[in-house]
Order: sequence, then C-alpha cells, then structure tokens
Amino acid sequence: MADHSSIEWTDASWNPWRGCDKVSPGCAHCYMFRDQARYGRDPSTVVRAADPTFMAPARSRKWQEQRLAIEVDEGRRMRVFTCSWSDFFHPDADEWRDEAWALIAACPQYDWQILTKRPELIADRLPDDWGEGYENVWLGVSIENRRFVDRADLLRATPAAVRFISAEPLLGPLINECPVCHGGGHCTYCAGLPGLDLAGIDWLIVGGESGSRHRPMHEEWALQLLDASGAPDGDPAFFFKQWGGPRPTSGGRELDGRTWSEFPSAAIDHETKGQAHV
Repeated sequence: MADHSSIEWTDASWNPWRGCDKVSPGCAHCYMFRDQARYGRDPSTVVRAADPTFMAPARSRKWQEQRLAIEVDEGRRMRVFTCSWSDFFHPDADEWRDEAWALIAACPQYDWQILTKRPELIADRLPDDWGEGYENVWLGVSIENRRFVDRADLLRATPAAVRFISAEPLLGPLINECPVCHGGGHCTYCAGLPGLDLAGIDWLIVGGESGSRHRPMHEEWALQLLDASGAPDGDPAFFFKQWGGPRPTSGGRELDGRTWSEFPSAAIDHETKGQAHV
C-alpha cells in the first residue's frame, strides 16, 4: 500500500529493497538502521522486497486511489520517494535494478524522486533508454558538508529532467564564504574546502537533523543557501524541510519569517500522464 509519507516533499515512499551501509557523516544517525533493527532485521544487508511491496505502485488499489486523489485535487502527479530504506544505486542491489527501472518506466503517472549518496555509481546503472532522462524521474544527491560538494558535480554531469540536492542533515556551511571563518579556511566547518555550486540544479532541500542524538544546524548555514537559491521564484526552487531536534517537528519549518515549500518548475510544467500497467 502507499506509504502516505510524513516527509513534507513527497507523497509516498517505495522501497524495492532495503538495507544499506554508511558512507559519510550524514549517515551517522540514519533512521533506517534504527527502524530495521526494531523489526528484527539486519539493516546492513541489502535485500529485495517481497513482490506485493515491489509491485505496489503498479498493482495496489490503494496506490491508485491516492494517485487519483492527488491528480484531481492538486492537478499534478503523485510524488514517490524511491528507496527511503536504502540507496537506489547501492551496488548490492544491482541484480534487481533493471526490474525497478522497468516498473518506473511503465508507471509515468508518478514523479519518482531518487536520492543518492553514491552519484559516482549512477552513470553505469541507468537504463539503456535513459537518453536525456525520463521525464518523470528526479535525480538528487545528499550533501551534508563541504567535503561532499563534488556530488553536485557528478549530478550535473548526468542527464535528468529534474536535478535536486538534499542538504539534510545540514552539518556545515556549503556556500563559498563560510559564515564561521569568513573565507579564512581555518575552521572545523569548512576546512578551506570549495563551496557548493548550484548551477544546473532545479531544487534545493535544506533541513536539520532530528532524533535523540541530533547535531545542531546553524541558522546562517540555512540562510546562505536560501540567498544562493534566489528564492522566492529563483533557481533552484527552495524547500526548507525542518530545523531538526529530538523530533522532526521540534523546531518547526519557518526560515527568515516564512515557510518555504517550493517545487521545481521543470516538474510542475509537465502534464499529468495516464495510468500504465505492469
């Protein structure tokens, strides 16, 4: 069934496989490891979902009901966060990815939001008919501090209808002038590393970390990204997800006196497609 996700920027989550391993500081407190352990599963082992879950976007009546309600009420496609319990490009899922791509291609009625911390693996794992990108697939990378801004360069080199960055959890300043050392390059936050280049990026999500061991996000870090986005009505579209804290809703969603919930115009302009079946 559809997840009816509580994540503000999506409608549902689809997990064709689950399990992952930690590759950077943003993974340290990942909810997947906690949740899978609670279910008695090994979160470090990547396993394919059972067929009812894998095929749900195409076959589940509840998915279709949710999709139709969004199309009628909001005039857009239903957004699906793909692999919230893993990484779509994880090498341990190579044997199932063609099957997942086939389902995605057969379901143009959804906008598939694919977020990865492994952009170096994308190019070799795209479907043969990818071309300039599937119209309804959004490709994104997670960038939590300046050590990983090169993920944006790899994303830019990949053809995609929509490219996005999730700066969540934001663990340091990402823009060229560090608000801590002001370009001196001698602080623990930026270490003199280059800043984030937003050229060619359609959507920017910013948020702090939640959970009992959350690491704080400085307001200046978020404000710099807001300014760099050119919001409102700038490029990339800007979405401020949360301040973070013990719970996702602890700090609210307001930044600079308002709530930011912009979506990429490239996605908004697409026509809603009819249902396809697998």
